[in-house]
Amino acid sequence: MKVDLKAVEALAPDQSSLKAAAGLRKPAKWSGAGISHDGQLIWSACAGSGANPYRVMADLADLGSKCTCPSRKFPCKHVLALLWMRAEGSLAFATGETPDWVSEWLSRRRKTGGTVAPASGPILPKDMTAAAVVEAETPEDAKAIARRVAASEKRAAETEQAMCDAVDALEGWICDQLRQGLASFIDDATGRCRRIAARLVDGKAAVLAGRIDELPSRLLAMPAGDRVRGAVVELGKLVLLARAFRADPKNAEFRRLIGAAENREALLENPATLRLTSTWEVIGEKVETRRDGLVSQTSWLLNLGGDGPRFAVLLDYYPASAGKRGSVFTVGEQFDGELAFYPAQNPERAILLNRASREDSDAHWPIAKDGSIATKIAKRLDAEPWLLEAPVLLPLGRIVMDANGAPWWKSKTGDDILPVEAIADGPARATDLDCAAAIWSAGGLRMLAAQSIWGRIDCAG
Repeated sequence: MKVDLKAVEALAPDQSSLKAAAGLRKPAKWSGAGISHDGQLIWSACAGSGANPYRVMADLADLGSKCTCPSRKFPCKHVLALLWMRAEGSLAFATGETPDWVSEWLSRRRKTGGTVAPASGPILPKDMTAAAVVEAETPEDAKAIARRVAASEKRAAETEQAMCDAVDALEGWICDQLRQGLASFIDDATGRCRRIAARLVDGKAAVLAGRIDELPSRLLAMPAGDRVRGAVVELGKLVLLARAFRADPKNAEFRRLIGAAENREALLENPATLRLTSTWEVIGEKVETRRDGLVSQTSWLLNLGGDGPRFAVLLDYYPASAGKRGSVFTVGEQFDGELAFYPAQNPERAILLNRASREDSDAHWPIAKDGSIATKIAKRLDAEPWLLEAPVLLPLGRIVMDANGAPWWKSKTGDDILPVEAIADGPARATDLDCAAAIWSAGGLRMLAAQSIWGRIDCAG
């Protein structure tokens, strides 16, 4: 079923939407484009600012559409771009079965029997040709450029000073907690952490504030007898992070841990950004509702190729008020994709640039290198002592239970015996694990998945 460019133009709510759609007419931004066997439905995923691409779908019979982006315009720029590329033939649509998320949308919608009538009121002219043409920019004079650069430098200096003041306030607050006693701190951890977190937000240290806001829940998750020790560890990590930032406030990794991560555009424009195309497996996912009203969605990926970082972490945040949101990933799936990693001493956090599903999902896991896992974890923490957690690839080993019924991971050689936070009932408890992926945190190993003679095992407890 063909799409008429004039019909797409008529759908656009305004000229600015067409211009925005024109910028999205790049196949590299899209993944999983498909079309139903009858040629009536099309769908694809468009990379956005978060870990989860936006799901875009359209019914070519009446140009009804749906997109998971938060835009208030209908149709949004993503829908317009998808229809535009279909009309131009610039994006390849693979014929296949309709995904469940498209079928679900189709079952809910009521067909109009034609294109949606335009809203009442004055109609502003829209022109797809004008939208696709990049307008020539009026060159700025030297004085205007100098003023703009000076203003930008001033804002950057003010932000840096505010962040330095915030970490100074944090260290002073930590000294107060130690002076008053950690037992009383644990009893009133929620209130005290909330107050300092609010001050840090005002000081442009929002990420650090979020970390402190979640500190009480991490302490309360520990056994009562371990909470004072846990508080010492947590507060010590914060002091080390504060001092590392103060020593090098322009370091992108430290600024990311204190203030905010670079936006997608800045990351892709940075020549130092590591881009890696490989085969990936989704080894785990965690969705948590935070105290600040946001839901954090973390996806851990294992690099099945031979080069680049062994793990990748995709983070996405959305308001809890938006309701439950489905994931674009299925734990255990493998796909080919390109990731861009945020610059760091050990690059792990990344954004997904494009993704293509694999016909087979039997790519083998990498083999964990020889050597003590405890020693490797210690070296990582020596280099980045402020880390709360770090993914690790475990060699041949087994889950064993102690006399109290607590699980431990024991390497085949017996060189490592490490505590495990929790382990699901099932084959992971009763077989040799050829290789396993886990997250190391203060509580020990949180097992995600493993390979065994029985195949892949999900270990999350």
